Amino acid sequence: MRRKTRKLLTYVVGVGLLVLLITQLVRYRQEKVAASRRKHRESMLHQEEKKLFPKHKKGLELSDDLDRIDWHDHVLIKRDQERRGPGEQGKPVDLTAEERGPHAYEECGFNIKASNKISMDRAIPDIRHPNCATKKYVQDLPDVSVVIPFHNEGWTTLLRTVHSVLNRSPEQLVHEIILVDDFSDRSHLGKELEDYVAKLNPKVRVVRTKQREGLIRTRLLGAQVAKGEVLIFLDSHCEANVNWLPPLLEPIALNKKTIVCPNIDVIDKDDFHYETQAGDAMRGAFDWEMYYKRIPIPDEIKNPDPSDPFESPVMAGGLFAVDREYFEELGGYDPGLDIWGGEQYELSFKVWQCGGRMVDAPCSRVGHVYRKFVPYKVPAGVNLGKNLKRVAEVWMDEYKEHLYRRRPHLRQTNMGDISGQLQLRERLKCKPFKWFMKVVAPDIILHYPPVEPEPAASGEIRNKASNLCIDSKHGGAQAEVRLDQCVKGGGIMNGEQDFRLSWHNDIRPKGRTFCFDAQMKGGTLILFACHQMLGNQHWLYYEEKQQLLHKVTGSCLEGNSDSKSLFLSECNHKNPMQQWSWEKTNSTYLHMMNTGKCINTPEC
Repeated sequence: MRRKTRKLLTYVVGVGLLVLLITQLVRYRQEKVAASRRKHRESMLHQEEKKLFPKHKKGLELSDDLDRIDWHDHVLIKRDQERRGPGEQGKPVDLTAEERGPHAYEECGFNIKASNKISMDRAIPDIRHPNCATKKYVQDLPDVSVVIPFHNEGWTTLLRTVHSVLNRSPEQLVHEIILVDDFSDRSHLGKELEDYVAKLNPKVRVVRTKQREGLIRTRLLGAQVAKGEVLIFLDSHCEANVNWLPPLLEPIALNKKTIVCPNIDVIDKDDFHYETQAGDAMRGAFDWEMYYKRIPIPDEIKNPDPSDPFESPVMAGGLFAVDREYFEELGGYDPGLDIWGGEQYELSFKVWQCGGRMVDAPCSRVGHVYRKFVPYKVPAGVNLGKNLKRVAEVWMDEYKEHLYRRRPHLRQTNMGDISGQLQLRERLKCKPFKWFMKVVAPDIILHYPPVEPEPAASGEIRNKASNLCIDSKHGGAQAEVRLDQCVKGGGIMNGEQDFRLSWHNDIRPKGRTFCFDAQMKGGTLILFACHQMLGNQHWLYYEEKQQLLHKVTGSCLEGNSDSKSLFLSECNHKNPMQQWSWEKTNSTYLHMMNTGKCINTPEC
């Protein structure tokens, strides 16, 4: 009996060792094949990358010398076109009054009740440029690790992100999807999530932080455990669109020192309808307070085919693809950055200044839910201004002074030790920020000059009929702007009556970044964060008629002396309640604005 037991034990041990040996051989073979694929591809594409990226300020032209295939999943496309139901085809979800109420937003900062009515596999409209439908991409593309960080995310938005990636990606290109949980405390994101993804697809897994780390370090954790050749970072409330992956990967296949961003569409926070952003394909930029902006593509770098990739100075931040080895070579994100904010500038500046490049791929489209508000608090003691100061001190050289002039409190902000980042910049032999501004982003200064031009009009805005002044009362977003007794006429001293009609064609209180905003004819005048993109904040002042015209509605600003309200009304130059006098005006500048010779540009 003992002899039989010993033989059986020997047999089991032998089989176990054999399985372990085979596993190691298979893993070694896979790694060798992956290395061989990369070496073969880089060898074949060494000359092709020069054709794709000839020079700065030139269009990115694709070569026809390589084998390219149609990566579209035509069966899925046809099936998606036939789908019907709530939110299908990107249409708005029907909601009751209660479902539209404030409680629907408390959990996630967007209407989770709308999301919960929509299928995980819903179809969204293919709103790509028509040329994208016939484009072919390199046959030998790298595989990817899709990293999705989250903290207390809604169940349906998180999993719809995962489903859309799995459904609309070629299976052989997806090495894994990594959901990185940043210390969530909602029960559905624990074992329930792990069980769900285990049944969904073996390529999906959940990893977790041991404490609250914030978005930046959570992304880094995902990158550290990833095994795919390319890292793709997505937010946890996205939907990948038709054939999104090949156009995101081809520029990296042709030049691994390239970061590629998809065209980000809008999933409405209220009813989850799907639409393109205003202006569609545009370059990423920033103003000198370091707020992210989008600006038109200059004519000199526009591609003959608008569906081809184009260079962009900075990324929006949350959605991009980067070669995993190159990301490590760049040092990933600065580990001294806290929670979120500024990381998109740090990585963008580093890529460009240190020998890489960044492009947007118009044929790669991903929808994103822009929250109504951030539903969680920043941990006590964290100063997000620290991030901007670290970026400025490491990468922006003398240009950092433009930031400090607008945010002087940053001069006293403790940014921690940056010696490691300065050594990284030296080791990578990075170019100065002046080079970045002159070669990569000369158009930013045209839209956001470091030194602001003088306003076209300034000071108090006094109503002719009532002799009352416009007063914003130091309000914030959505605060109503009203009439009040003029401060200079002996009125109350806690008012805010000093305004600027800026070269952005907006009106704002002096030294602040809230602007006059109105939604429709008859609507009241409110303050809203200045976006410098015209639209609801586009104003013209006609000095002779003394009228303030709201350009997008064609209405004029009118006051009511009894209620002290301000609203848009049909223009009538004979109505004294529509007549306003500014304290100071620049007539030449106003004329250029009004005749279209100077619209949202400092060159006036």
